[in-house]
Amino acid sequence: MTASNETQISVTRTRTPGQRPADASLSFGKVFTDHMFVMNYTEGKGWHDPRVVPYGPLTLDPATSVLHYGQAVFDGLKAFRGADGQIRLFRAQRHAERLNKSCRALCIPEMPVDLVRRSFEAIVAADHEWVPSTQGTSLYIRPTVIATDVMLGVHPAHSYTYFVICSPVGAYYKEGVKPVRILATDSHVRAVQGGLGEAKTAANYAASLSAQQEAEQAGYTQVLWLDGVERKYIDEVGTMNIMMQIGDEVITPPLAGTILDGVTRNSILQLLRDWGHKVSERKISIDEVMEAGRNGTLREMWGTGTAAVVSPVGELGYKGEKISIGNGQTGLLTQKLYDAIVAIQYGQATDAHGWTSTVRVPAAV
Repeated sequence: MTASNETQISVTRTRTPGQRPADASLSFGKVFTDHMFVMNYTEGKGWHDPRVVPYGPLTLDPATSVLHYGQAVFDGLKAFRGADGQIRLFRAQRHAERLNKSCRALCIPEMPVDLVRRSFEAIVAADHEWVPSTQGTSLYIRPTVIATDVMLGVHPAHSYTYFVICSPVGAYYKEGVKPVRILATDSHVRAVQGGLGEAKTAANYAASLSAQQEAEQAGYTQVLWLDGVERKYIDEVGTMNIMMQIGDEVITPPLAGTILDGVTRNSILQLLRDWGHKVSERKISIDEVMEAGRNGTLREMWGTGTAAVVSPVGELGYKGEKISIGNGQTGLLTQKLYDAIVAIQYGQATDAHGWTSTVRVPAAV
């Protein structure tokens, strides 16, 4: 990391601004804003030339190493426009820190965390008019790092490109905050300890596609992943962290090297503890969960993640058995958590933990 906190970010405005979509038409990740943030890494020079430029294609040689060896990481966060007109980022610092953690896992040179956070602010400021204003909409921010050496050979690259793109989005699930059906699988493996499970890297998502396709063909929305060794303990659900309330205990799998240290997960655990709930970060087997479903002590289950915030689970399938959770309805605690996080994101509630930061919008010319 060679760039300092004083590094200037240059801005080149587009001459052909795009048509901003109506809030009501927004889905997830289909439309992109006018600009992108770009920064380069060269061995011996470090990270350099941070800039906001017009959105456009990246030019890559067919021998570019990321295309062959998958040395790529990314993250995802959101900007929200409140009723007061302010644009807020949710936990930008933690997302910047997590991006660096993913970089370390793939031998990618780390970036100055302050500069990463400023890259989020710079791209949102440049495209502030693209931040939608309807409740439930936001501007999704996707920072990405790819290896850009032009040669074949399995080794950490000597050059990289960091870029940030943005997309105005609606709800991640078209059905909104409604219970989904999930299918636990013991025939596919997402990650094992010592692998890349705790990093947000392209390889993890490619590895999930086959199981996800099978779940969808069986009528389910997401896959509930079990551990990759015993195929017994719960890890994640789809691309989200998983939580469940059994009796009076809220349980979520521990950060033990196979699951992502979710920012929403961390936020929800903090809220639950603030509210006095019993919270356990521990291993829990699929058999324990299924038994709790049978005897009626499995009160609620939900996934957590940046894209959907909270996704309630209404049905769990495993080895041909189906268990209804909360009569297929969104639970009271699940809804309370969703409402609390969203209220903080839009500036409608007190931000007791300092999770949001306001983006300075340039004055109109």
